[in-house]
Amino acid sequence: MVAKLTFYGHASFDLQVDALHLLFDPYLSGNPTASISAEAVPADYILVSHGHGDHLGDAVKIAKRSGATVITVAEIADWLREQNVKTHAQHLGGGFQYPFGYCKLTLALHGSKLPDGSHGGNPAGFLITLNDGKKIYFAGDTGLFGDMRLIGEEGVDVALLPIGDNYTMGPADALRAVELICPKVAIPMHYNTFPLIKQDAHAWKKLVEEKTSTRVIVLQPGESYSLA
Repeated sequence: MVAKLTFYGHASFDLQVDALHLLFDPYLSGNPTASISAEAVPADYILVSHGHGDHLGDAVKIAKRSGATVITVAEIADWLREQNVKTHAQHLGGGFQYPFGYCKLTLALHGSKLPDGSHGGNPAGFLITLNDGKKIYFAGDTGLFGDMRLIGEEGVDVALLPIGDNYTMGPADALRAVELICPKVAIPMHYNTFPLIKQDAHAWKKLVEEKTSTRVIVLQPGESYSLA
């Protein structure tokens, strides 16, 4: 199985699983760090963690162009279906077997108002178990919470964690998250897009690798990491 993560900037990633592309939180238009355009990005599935514009992003445009299915909580799925977008609704703690593997929605501590002011339900993270058993945890926008330990008990290979502070965990709490989850690899996200969330990801890498056995991979927009 081919499995490769590509960082597009902010909290947007492509997870390529063989021929399938899973696009996470596709904030590309208006994103000063985006490495690809909404018109060019591939997508078979789009995973939307919550309703804020810097995460819902270009989901409608990309889904209509590509025919991708949007995986998200029921409230956002309802809102998207009104715009003729194909969706699969889940809720926190619920999972579903897709062609690429099993996707379970996890808790996230954040908000989720949609761009037009509609209620976007609860924010979420995603725990993906690929068909070969590898597990990827996309935390979404979240603060630190103790049940990250339960997520870690699943055996996480790669954790995508926000470190930007102000709206999400900052570096210190993201370190504590790594200590709870114990992933083999952690990749920081949701930082340096705007001055308010400016952080030194390489300093965080040094701290995490000094304090834990987790390896930190700092990706620049457009760079990829292959899951061996």
